[in-house]
Amino acid sequence: MLSAMASFLPCILIIISQLANLSVAQNSGRVNLGQSLTAGGKISSWLSPSGDFAFGFQQFLDKQDLFLLGIWFEKLPDKTVVWYADKNNPVSKGSKLTLTADGGLLLNDPQGGQLWNTDPIVGQVDFAFMNDTGNFVLQNKNSENIWESFKHPSDTLLPTQTMEIGDVISSRQSGTNFSRGRFQLRFLPNGNLVLNSINLPSEYTNEHYYESGTSNISNPGKRLVFNDSGNIFIQRQNDQIFTLTEGKLVSTKDYYYRATLNSDGVFTEYYHSKNTSSGGNKSWTALWSVPEDICIASFVYKSSGACGFNRICRLNADKRPVCECPRGFTLLDANDEYRGCKPDFIQDCQLDTESSPEELYVFQEITGVDWPTSDYEALQAYDEDKCKDSCLHDCMCAVVIMRNNTCWKKKLPLSNGKVDNNVGAKAFIKIRKPNVVPDQHSASSSSQTKNQNALIIGGSVLLGFSVFINFLLLGAMGMGFLFIYREKSISTRQDKDVSRFNLRCFSYKDLVDATEVFKEELGRGSFGIVYKGVLKDTYEPVAVKKLDRNFRDSEKEFKAEVNVIGHIHHKNLVRLVGYCDEGLQRLLVYEFMSNGTLAGFLFDDMKPSWSQRTQIAFGVARGLLYLHEECSTQIIHCDIKPQNILLDEFYNARISDFGLAKLLMMEQSQTNTAIRGTKGYVAPEWFRNMPITVKVDVYSFGELLLEIICCRRSVDLEMGGEEKAILAYWAYDCYREGTLDALVGNDKEAMNDMKNLERFLMVAFWCIQEDPSLRPTMKKVMLMLEGIVQVSVPPSPFLFGSIC
Repeated sequence: MLSAMASFLPCILIIISQLANLSVAQNSGRVNLGQSLTAGGKISSWLSPSGDFAFGFQQFLDKQDLFLLGIWFEKLPDKTVVWYADKNNPVSKGSKLTLTADGGLLLNDPQGGQLWNTDPIVGQVDFAFMNDTGNFVLQNKNSENIWESFKHPSDTLLPTQTMEIGDVISSRQSGTNFSRGRFQLRFLPNGNLVLNSINLPSEYTNEHYYESGTSNISNPGKRLVFNDSGNIFIQRQNDQIFTLTEGKLVSTKDYYYRATLNSDGVFTEYYHSKNTSSGGNKSWTALWSVPEDICIASFVYKSSGACGFNRICRLNADKRPVCECPRGFTLLDANDEYRGCKPDFIQDCQLDTESSPEELYVFQEITGVDWPTSDYEALQAYDEDKCKDSCLHDCMCAVVIMRNNTCWKKKLPLSNGKVDNNVGAKAFIKIRKPNVVPDQHSASSSSQTKNQNALIIGGSVLLGFSVFINFLLLGAMGMGFLFIYREKSISTRQDKDVSRFNLRCFSYKDLVDATEVFKEELGRGSFGIVYKGVLKDTYEPVAVKKLDRNFRDSEKEFKAEVNVIGHIHHKNLVRLVGYCDEGLQRLLVYEFMSNGTLAGFLFDDMKPSWSQRTQIAFGVARGLLYLHEECSTQIIHCDIKPQNILLDEFYNARISDFGLAKLLMMEQSQTNTAIRGTKGYVAPEWFRNMPITVKVDVYSFGELLLEIICCRRSVDLEMGGEEKAILAYWAYDCYREGTLDALVGNDKEAMNDMKNLERFLMVAFWCIQEDPSLRPTMKKVMLMLEGIVQVSVPPSPFLFGSIC
């Protein structure tokens, strides 16, 4: 008996030894080739050495057959997920994850089909490791990382993790739905950290609703760092630190940290006690977040806003957005609330009903709510009763907003809904009265109507002849009235069209009063004279442009083009506030820019800094890109020059007079070239009977860019020497001879940024090529300025003679 046991003893020891080695390997965080995990199996995760993090399959709540492949805080009761595979989540029970030498991690469904892998991998995998930082890595035989979860983030960053230029993290669709959501955190090539939404299922990117402001050309951001102390900051090119977190940090020895882009679009840093058995806080606590108010910040023009169409966004006590449907509306899709809300009734102009609007509808009143981009008509000098009555009898009207004695009519779908008590608005939402079915009356009376038809037909035959004679007489009279009132009705309809985009229609007296009889002149241009004014009702400072006589005989064209210009909005364009079209008077009212024109700023004795100049160049380029390619109606400016670039209170560049060229009648635009450009900025094709395209603006931008770089005018006969009189010639000579320091004088900041200085000059020379086909588009100009697209050596811009 003893001898038999002795013979088995070596086998038992071997088995114990192998189990011990397996345990040690697991406790060390190391995963060897060939090891695997099974969803719902006995071994479903790999732990980090401390046991803080686990990598593997986590079961979905209330769904026993579905699992998430991810990384989570293992010691926390809620197993907070910090990373997940970006495709094919969740997976079915029985799915298998295996570590292989040539493919890394391979995820297969129960039938053996491949669902996901760690592609791309450079080199052969030797083993994997689950770190105590939460980073799962694949390593080669030299212990070098050839793939890591930190380099493929999902919606969360952890201490010691970084974001490099071009990196993106995306929100999930909801707290329990790990499909890609609508929001992104991106580190742009210009050094800015931004938040934006996208229009799923496409990749269309909306405007930023947060940016770090670290895109300074001379010292941009190069890396986002979440250090092991819990601080989040942006490291600039010169290694200066731009700190983002504002909360008071707690000890990382006692607390976990994470920073998550939540499904509602708010980027938040949290901390959580590691001692979950104590009586302290057992949930995650927010330390810092951006933006401060996403309901207001996430304003977009080509999407729904923070919450989805027909919804209202408000902040709760924790400054997190709460999205709600108005009364009379319900969610379109309960599984994806960001699809928005739908009305619980039919809103149809063709609805067959004998009921009056007063019998069918009632208004819900909400204070401080607005949907700012859904207007289609504005009515002035209206009170609440007149406003509601207008909406009640307008089948397209879904909501009216009362603000400053103006009634804004809105139609579905409503976008950018928000609660903002600062707007001073009151919303009235038109909803169907309960238990009112508009077609019931028609249905119940149909049989009675049929019985009466026979009698009606008989009487109609007897009366028909006399009625026919009466109609002839009335028709003759009606034709006369039709011709009399035709022009008046057309004018009224055009005024309504223009008011759709929040433009005010001013009387001439309003603008005479606002400008104190055109007292203070701000500037003169090819389209007219600009005066400073203050609106008497809102005390808003404005710039009033009094257009010259070229516009006075084109009433129809003027209103049509104001309609186009009025709905164009961009941060680098001056906003059109309203217009006046009274008699022979044609005036446009713009927002007032407190820092004047770029000409005054650029050519003054106090030369602006290099960083200011480069930011202005970017702003002008962005504005032109929008006019050329991104707004609904393409606009060629035709007169880009420093006098038409205005600066707001923060010295951001804002293009003015955009669209004014469109106000000229076609015969004027083809014969009077003097009003379509300014000497020194005019593209050569204007004088060669060539087609006019957006490339004329590109040419003008190139000349403007040279002025911005050199802080001097494009044509200056007092520069000292004929060779310096024309800036483009002199700048190209300096570029060819390698004497760029002469262009910027004693500007040390520009000289210390020689790489960008040279790139900007090369872009300018490409823009002023005499052959329009050689000039880049404004989109390519932006990419070249930002350094995303390499700028090749430009040919001489002056192949066909002198600059016009």
